[in-house]
Order: sequence, then structure tokens, then C-alpha cells
Amino acid sequence: MDTVIRAEKLRKCYGELCAVAGIDFAINRAECFGLLGPNGAGKTTTVKMLTCVLPPTSGDLTVAGMSVRTRPRDIKYLLGVCPQEVNLDPDFSVEKNLLVYSRYFDIPAEEALKRARELISRFHLHDKQERPIEDLSGGLKKRLLIARALINRPEVLVLDEPTTGLDPQSRRQIWEEVGAMKKKGMTILLTTHYIEEAEMLCDRLVIVDRGVIIEQGTPRELIDRHLGGGGTLEDVFLKLTGRHLREE
Repeated sequence: MDTVIRAEKLRKCYGELCAVAGIDFAINRAECFGLLGPNGAGKTTTVKMLTCVLPPTSGDLTVAGMSVRTRPRDIKYLLGVCPQEVNLDPDFSVEKNLLVYSRYFDIPAEEALKRARELISRFHLHDKQERPIEDLSGGLKKRLLIARALINRPEVLVLDEPTTGLDPQSRRQIWEEVGAMKKKGMTILLTTHYIEEAEMLCDRLVIVDRGVIIEQGTPRELIDRHLGGGGTLEDVFLKLTGRHLREE
């Protein structure tokens, strides 16, 4: 398969504390790959290294064959990133947030406006187009964050806990949108601590805990391997860690 992202012995340490303690994984083109684990497992630290925000302490991490150490600018052009925190500009409208963000990718103004309006329509934000960010619900803000991540038409979409803090209805709306992108062949990296989210969206996933990968495979493979085909991914996590991974 065409491997787009590869991590080998990847570590990020702060003194003696390692948030990511030597992990290996590969993400193939046109799959949704999940990092599943509790808060503090190292998921967001991994994303920050992938998106060239944090330098690795050691190990290798490449995107489309390019190292995050030597070609961060080129890598950023290939990625669309929906961060865990809502970092939209509160001084701008919905449309202006998209247009300003497009400048980071040197998208011509006319093309940026065309893309922004397409995304506003696609994510059902047209009735909020000129509204300030403070007028949006949590679910609409997350939709806008995903829309913003797509303005540069990325090869890889990175979703860092995209539904944390949302009500069940808003969460399912986001799942539907991510599912639609999967069907169109988008390569997606999803971090989550929601079991149902991982089972529904991920083609393959790794379970991470305390900075290390403790298991990996498809959701079905993990259940078959550890439970003989009966039970849930939650049961697998409990068996491996002795702890429940429950929705907050």
C-alpha cells in the first residue's frame, strides 16, 4: 500500500518524562487511522510532532517521504489540521476566518473566496456566513474548524479529538461529515478517547496509553484477537490496561 505517514521509534521527552515513548505506526493513503487512548496518553503530542509544532526528541517521522525535521514547511502545505482547541479568530466572521487562513497557503484571493463559499455550503454554515464566531454553537465551531482545515485541499486531514465537549447530536453530525470524507478517499488521522467514534470511523487504529502503543489493528481484529470475537473495543481496552476508557 501507499504509505503516507510513517513513525519509527518516535519519542518526545521533557527531561525524564516521555509523553511519547518510542512508537511505530504507518498510515496508508485513503484510510482513516485512529490514535485511541485516554487523556494524557500522548495523542496530541504525536499530532504536534506530525504537524511540525513540536520537534521530536528522537526517532523518525515522515509525511510523503519528507522528514518533519528537515522539511516542515513543505509538510504543512500537505496537511489540513483541526486542533483540539477552538482557535478561530473571534474578531472575524465565519467567511473571514476561512479567507484569512487561506493566506497561509498563498491561495489567490479569488480562488480562496470560491473555496470558502464551497466549504460554507458543504458544512451547512451559509446562514452563519457573516456572523461573528461568538454566535456559533460548539458544534458549529467544530464544523468551521474542519472546513478551515480543508481550505488548502490537503492530502491528509488531521483531526485532534474533534468531538470533545460536544453534545451527542453535534458529535454524530461531525461523524457523518468525517464518514463522507472517508468515502471520497481522504486520508485521515483521528485522535480520540471515544470508543464509539473509533469503532465507527477508523479503518485501523492503535491503542495508546502512557506514551506507548499497546495494541494495533482494525477494530474487528482487536476484538477477535483478545476476546474471541465477542465483546467490544471497550472490553479490549479494559483487558489490556485494567481500566475503562469511558466517554467524559
